[in-house]
Amino acid sequence: MKQVNILNTEILSDNWYTLKKVTYEFTEKNGETSVQHREAYDRGNGATILLYNKAQASVILTKQFRLPTYINGNTDGMLIECCAGLLDKDNPEDCIRKETEEETGYKITHVKKVFEAYMSPGSVTEILYFFVAEYTKEMKVSDGGGLAHENENIEVLELSFSQALKMVHTGEIKDAKTIMLLQYAQLAALV
Repeated sequence: MKQVNILNTEILSDNWYTLKKVTYEFTEKNGETSVQHREAYDRGNGATILLYNKAQASVILTKQFRLPTYINGNTDGMLIECCAGLLDKDNPEDCIRKETEEETGYKITHVKKVFEAYMSPGSVTEILYFFVAEYTKEMKVSDGGGLAHENENIEVLELSFSQALKMVHTGEIKDAKTIMLLQYAQLAALV
């Protein structure tokens, strides 16, 4: 038996990404149905990566302005996070290689997918693909910082792994994908 039947989809906004109001019929476990309304934000799927150097016990993170955090109380709007980007038409692995070079300046070849997750499934459709990769100084091909035509102004940070973990506990790192990858690295003893 089909549990969900979409009755209507209305586009509320397609300015930056797409915000839809969806009306659907939901069949409960007891067989009764109810009509429900929800909004869903479709921004596409993305990929994120933690670059680590086992010998140096260090990681590469980025720092950039994130308007939604500023609106929600982040005093300067700056957020420390793992490199990430939207897939657009790329597969997750190609996307993350490209984003890594654009944002951090490191040209990586070997990436490992560690998991994928819905990041805010109550309102956002995005699936995020999580990767890790080892980096060395020799892989640095540019300063990184993102693309000017995308209005990216990204600061590249090289931190000791222990410092990054402390920053999670002090609240200096509040980004969920970054916390997840740092915890993965700790559990997998990558660094």
